[in-house]
Amino acid sequence: MSNLLWTVITVLFAFWLFGQVMSFGGPLIHIVLGVAVILMIFNLLTKGKATL
Repeated sequence: MSNLLWTVITVLFAFWLFGQVMSFGGPLIHIVLGVAVILMIFNLLTKGKATL
């Protein structure tokens, strides 16, 4: 599950970076970056805990 979460974070960050380079999406790009950061923090806080 952790690998999947890191994959989602990477994809969201790539979309954000692409949006910054191409000036695409406006505020949507910042929302995507925010989601990626939240997922990364969640993953770091729950790393090592047992999962179902």
